[in-house]
Amino acid sequence: MAKAVTRFFGWSLSVVLVCFLCAAAVISMVGLTDSAEETDLAVVPGNTVLPSGAVSPRLKGRLDAAANLFLHGKVKAVLVSGGIGAEGFDEADVMKRYLVAQGIPGAAIVTDNKGINTFETARYTAALVREKGYRPPIVVTQFFHIARMELALQKFGVATGGHVHARHFEARDVYSLAREVFGYAGYAFKQPDSVR
Repeated sequence: MAKAVTRFFGWSLSVVLVCFLCAAAVISMVGLTDSAEETDLAVVPGNTVLPSGAVSPRLKGRLDAAANLFLHGKVKAVLVSGGIGAEGFDEADVMKRYLVAQGIPGAAIVTDNKGINTFETARYTAALVREKGYRPPIVVTQFFHIARMELALQKFGVATGGHVHARHFEARDVYSLAREVFGYAGYAFKQPDSVR
């Protein structure tokens, strides 16, 4: 009996592990395969701002990718979304300053100062897209974050015009990818009115 129970749990654990690895592989493949149609808006979710007030390497990667889209005529505006981080800086304002320094006109940058998480960024983006009559936006973030960001937008009724991943990679991405598997699963059951 004990051996049967042990085998059952061993088999169950193997199935869970295989499912987890498959999910991580799909999230990675989606995020690393860029596809961006010419559209009106690029959406850049916030990330860490350094204690000095400079953008972190991860955030810089996102912003550089968005700037590249704008400068090559793929988008007409960039939405930067973030909240007040642990360092005390408004991520969206810091992101805007960085983009302006890269040659993006301030008038072409929209700031969302309430983007405290992916769902809230999606909420603001959806409202902006409807208000302005924008075409489906392009998502710009780390490869492991793209699938969940697109899912969040879909929850608010907004399709995307593609996505571009940040060209910044680090060892921490392994942890972040694992976390995204659970994050995506959680978002699959969330509804817009359940997140405030």
